[in-house]
Amino acid sequence: MHSDFIYVKSENKTFECRIRERLKKEKTEIFTGDNVKIEEVNPDTLQAVITEVFERKNNIPRPSIANIDQIIVVASLAEPGLDYVQLNRYLCLAKLNNIPALICINKIDLRDSEEKMLKEVRSIYEPLGYNVIFTSALDGSGLEHLKKELSEKVSVLSGMSGVGKSTLLNKLNPELNLRTKKVSSKSGRGIHTTRHTELMEIPIPGQNPCQVADTPGFSYLKFDNIMPSEVMNLFHEIKELSDKCYFSDCLHLEEEKCNVINNIDRIDKTRYLSYKTFVKEAFEYKKQVKTSGQKQETAVKTIDASGKEKTRIVKVKTRSKEDSRKKSRQKINRISNLEDIYYNNNDFE
Repeated sequence: MHSDFIYVKSENKTFECRIRERLKKEKTEIFTGDNVKIEEVNPDTLQAVITEVFERKNNIPRPSIANIDQIIVVASLAEPGLDYVQLNRYLCLAKLNNIPALICINKIDLRDSEEKMLKEVRSIYEPLGYNVIFTSALDGSGLEHLKKELSEKVSVLSGMSGVGKSTLLNKLNPELNLRTKKVSSKSGRGIHTTRHTELMEIPIPGQNPCQVADTPGFSYLKFDNIMPSEVMNLFHEIKELSDKCYFSDCLHLEEEKCNVINNIDRIDKTRYLSYKTFVKEAFEYKKQVKTSGQKQETAVKTIDASGKEKTRIVKVKTRSKEDSRKKSRQKINRISNLEDIYYNNNDFE
């Protein structure tokens, strides 16, 4: 998907496609990974029109991608350093969308004391059911293990900019020749090189090619679309302990008789810090929902006419008012001169 065109692969050919106007009017969203129907196919110019989008088995909105078998969360030991909160963000994103996830710790060649760090990562995530892979795109360590996990699946590589997602894909398939950049020496953070989401094939000897999407990195992914009470469902260890909390609406922050707080030593510190951070973000969303309210449009409104009782008339549509407010006022004046029997018609009650 790029610019005003969507590129669709069909029978080993890639077609540059526009979207049928009907789909645009229906505001149909098309994600990378969608299965679509194309018509008006021109085999010479390799152009076509998308006329239908088939039902998805799943999708994630940021980045927009559908029909995924797994999310591979890529982090790095250095340049940029391992950020547990960000790592947990991506894992929780996968859990929120019911998509399996595994962890790929890249750039293991950049740490002299990597053994201690690798042991720490394993001790946190493997008991939670996450598979952890350690790789180095520089010397090729762990790439065969990564290929095995990619085999016959549609995968998404996600993670902060600069952790080496594009470099890993270049190593897995040198023909891709994806752009890469070094981490900024000023900020110590990655520089965006991936500008759009695209499914790419990775050849695996003796098997069908797998498909992998490299996604634009995110400097900060916030949980600003769920309620605070939903956050614990994204942390298996917290959800498990919460079942024995005294209060059913416990948020496991500082409440009395909280089973999570009473067993805090059973939860890794970085995991619990992430949980509290995400709950705080969710409170911001709850506040927005509470203060915004939900105003409902009605089909009628009450007016005060000079020397007359209050009457109810049909409300002029919002679009009409936007098109011409002067014309809308003229319509109201004409209606106001009608007899009272018109105003009090039962159809308007």
